[in-house]
Amino acid sequence: MGLRWDAVDLENRTIAIKHTVVTIGTVTHRQDRTKNDSSYATFPIPESLVLELKSWKERQQEFEGLQPNDYHDEGYICTKPDGKLLSPDYISKRFKLLLTKNSMPVIRFHDLRHSSASYLKYLGFDLKDIQTWLRHKDIQTTMNLYTYLDMEAKENIANSLDAKFRSFESNSDNNLR
Repeated sequence: MGLRWDAVDLENRTIAIKHTVVTIGTVTHRQDRTKNDSSYATFPIPESLVLELKSWKERQQEFEGLQPNDYHDEGYICTKPDGKLLSPDYISKRFKLLLTKNSMPVIRFHDLRHSSASYLKYLGFDLKDIQTWLRHKDIQTTMNLYTYLDMEAKENIANSLDAKFRSFESNSDNNLR
């Protein structure tokens, strides 16, 4: 929610994570820093997102043109039609409603990071790449909290162990003859 337009380079298709917005109690804090140094990062963004961002920027300009005296341009991407920043918990609340409306199990929006890490692991990315993508300071966080073995991975491990055990058995049977 703390993404600002000055962190987006639409030509080079990147977004820099360098600003945070958090609400503590009833006070919203805007900071030109992140939780820790490893949280600072620049990510490539796909062309489809570039097109969405360009479209949203045009809509924001239209909103500003319709209400020039009442528009609040603070440079944020995630804004209401009057330019005011959306509440930091807006996405979490909307995500919960979306899940409930579609009869899906309710999880926290943040839990999608766990799913993302597990899926990246499933796709063959190594833990160091996943750590970098998730911006974890310590790879132990990535390993311990964010990656799970799915059933297919567990079956692959079991099958590999079984094949290894069978090769040991056949080798020891041959050595006994």
